[in-house]
Amino acid sequence: MDLFEYQGKQFFAAFDIPVSKGEAVTTVEDAVAAAERIGQYPVVVKAQVHTGGRGKAGGVKLANDLDEVREHATNILGLDIKGHIVKVIWIEVGSDIAEEYYASFTLDRSAKKHLGMLSAEGGVEIETVAEENPDAIAKIWIDPVDGLDEATARTWVEAAKLNPDAEDGAVDILLKLYRAYTEGDADLTEINPLILKPTGEVHALDAKVTLDGNAAYRHEWDEYELTQERDEREQAANEKGLQYVGLDGSVGIIANGAGLAMSTLDVVNQAGGSPANFLDIGGGANADVMAGALEVINNDAAVKSIFINIFGGITRGEEVANGILEALKRVTIDAPIVIRLDGTNAEEGRSILEPHLSDQLQMQSTMLEAARTAVQLAGES
Repeated sequence: MDLFEYQGKQFFAAFDIPVSKGEAVTTVEDAVAAAERIGQYPVVVKAQVHTGGRGKAGGVKLANDLDEVREHATNILGLDIKGHIVKVIWIEVGSDIAEEYYASFTLDRSAKKHLGMLSAEGGVEIETVAEENPDAIAKIWIDPVDGLDEATARTWVEAAKLNPDAEDGAVDILLKLYRAYTEGDADLTEINPLILKPTGEVHALDAKVTLDGNAAYRHEWDEYELTQERDEREQAANEKGLQYVGLDGSVGIIANGAGLAMSTLDVVNQAGGSPANFLDIGGGANADVMAGALEVINNDAAVKSIFINIFGGITRGEEVANGILEALKRVTIDAPIVIRLDGTNAEEGRSILEPHLSDQLQMQSTMLEAARTAVQLAGES
């Protein structure tokens, strides 16, 4: 669940991270009124979209008076930034900047630890810094059991070679940012830039936050849910409680578990095909869940074949097989389907599916064989 910048700043403020005063608006007149309420110039007019590169696209402008606020708001509202249409703008008080830094926390799944990244080179995309000057990024790996303490944060700031004048403020914000990341159930908390003001204050000038949707039951995130940007496929999947990301290929993918779904995308690519989606049906593969998944994929006109990749764990193979067959009675599928079923009671499941196999419904014993068949049926090999 990706937040807009203004939502990220509200999220940060709940953890006492200093952010700029501002207001989110949807009309030019509201932008002018917000600037009047702020009552301090210059103000910054900022497009709110779930993508980077706003400044280069003309989505971030400095305004020195109400006329400039009106002009910039008029130009930015409705602006297309990398396919995202600006519907909300954020009006905030301008900040004096002495230096710009970068700070973030996310999960390093391979290390099974939280990853913190800090750089004295902020204000640009961290990917650019990583490519052009990787030594400029100081990284730490944090055991979730131990957490982040002040001494570690201070050593980290020194390793990143931040200005000594920023050390105390940066340490304070990093500790709070880690709390926001962990206690706030985030997948990512990023400040770029984290700024040092001429006064010596350290301040979050931007906010990028991705929340873990699986933790929504612990929070009041309805407001964030309303502003999620989804295409028709993703919206339909969300309404059915499915984890779905639309892609641009022709092989529709259904898998149980995020890790298996990611591996399935990889093996389809390895087989020379292109995935049409990431769709994780979670731990259950019953008829209702499977029918919902097939409906979502079937509504994508680009899908030429469907690869169902299920590894039975708690859900047994015969339950999966019966769920697939029952789902196919409920949903009329045009694209051919390839099934790979493994895990608990897989033999029983495959035996149930066997009498129903045809050119339209095929089964393979390995993930790679199934991927190759799905790619062939999609006409990509």
